[in-house]
Amino acid sequence: MRFLSALLRRGSPFLNRSFSLADLDLDLNRGSVASIRDRFKLRLRRRFRSADSSPSSTRGAMPVSVAAAVEEGSPAKRFWNKSRKEAVFAEYTPFVVCLAAGGLDMETFKSYVAQDVHFLKAFAKAYEMAEECADDDDAKAAITELRNAILDELKMHSLVVQDTATQIEELLDKLSVSLTGEELELIGKLYHQAMKLEIEFFTAQPVVQHVVVPLIKLHNPEIQLILFSDFDLTCTALDSCSILAEIAILTAAKADQSGSDRLITRSSSSDMKNSWDILSRHYTEEYEQCMESLLLSEEAKEFDYESLFKSLQLLSDFEKKANSRVVESGVLKGMNLDDIKRAGERMALQDGCKKFFQALINLKEKMNVDLHILSYCWCADLIRSAFSSVGCLDDLIIHSNEFAYEEAVSTGEIVRKMESPLDKVQKFKSIISSNGSSGKNLSIYIGDSVGDLLCLLEADIGIVVGSSTSLRRVGKHFGVSFVPLFPGVINKQRQLDRQDSPIWKGTSGVLYTVSSWAEIQAFVTGHTNC
Repeated sequence: MRFLSALLRRGSPFLNRSFSLADLDLDLNRGSVASIRDRFKLRLRRRFRSADSSPSSTRGAMPVSVAAAVEEGSPAKRFWNKSRKEAVFAEYTPFVVCLAAGGLDMETFKSYVAQDVHFLKAFAKAYEMAEECADDDDAKAAITELRNAILDELKMHSLVVQDTATQIEELLDKLSVSLTGEELELIGKLYHQAMKLEIEFFTAQPVVQHVVVPLIKLHNPEIQLILFSDFDLTCTALDSCSILAEIAILTAAKADQSGSDRLITRSSSSDMKNSWDILSRHYTEEYEQCMESLLLSEEAKEFDYESLFKSLQLLSDFEKKANSRVVESGVLKGMNLDDIKRAGERMALQDGCKKFFQALINLKEKMNVDLHILSYCWCADLIRSAFSSVGCLDDLIIHSNEFAYEEAVSTGEIVRKMESPLDKVQKFKSIISSNGSSGKNLSIYIGDSVGDLLCLLEADIGIVVGSSTSLRRVGKHFGVSFVPLFPGVINKQRQLDRQDSPIWKGTSGVLYTVSSWAEIQAFVTGHTNC
């Protein structure tokens, strides 16, 4: 364990220095650059490889470290999991995207090689220091092997490092066994800092060509970016219906406690819960039947938007009937507006969602950005309260249903503004139309369910979060293709390299899947410090 603490104390003499080609013994002008670049591409793919490369993956292109092979719960695995967001941002840097697309500018690549060789020398020196301090023969042998691999790479510009990375993770786990919790916490912070430096390293590469990422920097400020998002289970961890049901049941319980007959009180609160259970069960059963009805027609051989639109009329009718059933049951009556607002403020948003909207708000003054939420939620006040903690309520336009109130207490009625996929897409088109017909708009829609399909497809860029089976079943039935976002971005970069303008176009039948809001932010705005 001495070498770990020694490294922490001694630091590295290689930090905070800038190197150029002149500092290195490299010959990059004798036909070797192309082969080196190919190997570097392989190295990056291994470093940021997909979590699940199978066609049916619902995780998108989330990069996963070689630590995935390490035992679950090990220090290396835990450190990696805490750094997954940073790994996503590294993957979506202009340099990595251009390199993966195969069109990286040669001067940029030469500069990268110079910097990378500099870092390899730093790695070799670090391993040498660790070798001196190691007090375990097996650990010392492993460190020696890692150092020799780095030296070989420096000699040959070889890039066979997927096994080296695995050895590093395994060695970290082995040498961490006897560390205290405080020492492990320190190592974790260093691991996290190293990932941040990795992002800065890729971001600092002087990419001079046009790049599709971050999206917000690609377009002329005259082009307006209009971003739409669903709310329930897209932005939130829980459906808003369950939150409102909890408020209604607690409200009934409070009213019961003020009554004189405790038996009647228990029966009253129990009736409220039973009513919600019945409504929920009916909705689930009928929704599944509706989904099956949508799939009765013959499966489309190619994208068929018109048939999808007509079929979703069934879902629209179903959603409206379900809302009528809720109103008629009276379960929405008697909720206090202050209770609703407090629940909204405490509502858990999906990890990364808040940071994404905050990043867009920070850029709003410099860029032409318009933000909208389109939701079936019964109570827009719940949405407003949920986003009030984000600090962007004034910049976020909410399109949803509203509760009817009398003296800040819900009457049980819903002011119906948005109940179905057709309502959503109608509002979507209306907003796009109101921003002019000059074609100077770029629209993004983020959603997670069948109710979002039409808007996802109408948008120039439709992004699917989550893993809704019904969304994919219905989409594929009507010829919709689901593509992990990162490969989609690489394809767009290749188009940009060929014709100097990427094609993001709605109703193409292609939707992009992501694993997290961090991935959306990496694509749209880039790193938070951009």
